[in-house]
Amino acid sequence: MLPLRHGRFWRIADLALLFLVFVSALMPVFWIWKDNGSFRWFVGADKWLHALTFFVLLVWFSGQYRRPSYWRVAVGLMIFGILIEFCQSLLGYRSADWRDVGANTAGIIVGLIVAIAGLGGWCLRVEDWYSARMTGTGID
Repeated sequence: MLPLRHGRFWRIADLALLFLVFVSALMPVFWIWKDNGSFRWFVGADKWLHALTFFVLLVWFSGQYRRPSYWRVAVGLMIFGILIEFCQSLLGYRSADWRDVGANTAGIIVGLIVAIAGLGGWCLRVEDWYSARMTGTGID
């Protein structure tokens, strides 16, 4: 883990984000997919949404961990995605699809590439910017 000044804030935000994703994945989606058909024109929208969600999660967590730990983050997110699919299989109004796990994995891989390319550790940069802004020592 990176030496973050506001570690408690980031941990609470982590839990809130994971909770939001988990609850969203288990909610009924009739209002999006069935009633008004708002995403029917977009073939594979569900898979893209999975990939985008797990891309964002990987980039989020790569901001808090050192580069050698990115693989742990990736494995943890893959387990999280499998857990979501398992929970969906237990619900009568949702269905598990192992292709969703593939889409999650694709998002994780792209997120890893982006994190390694330079976006990883972004939390330190945000904290530095915030600290400089609050003390008036930084460039706006």
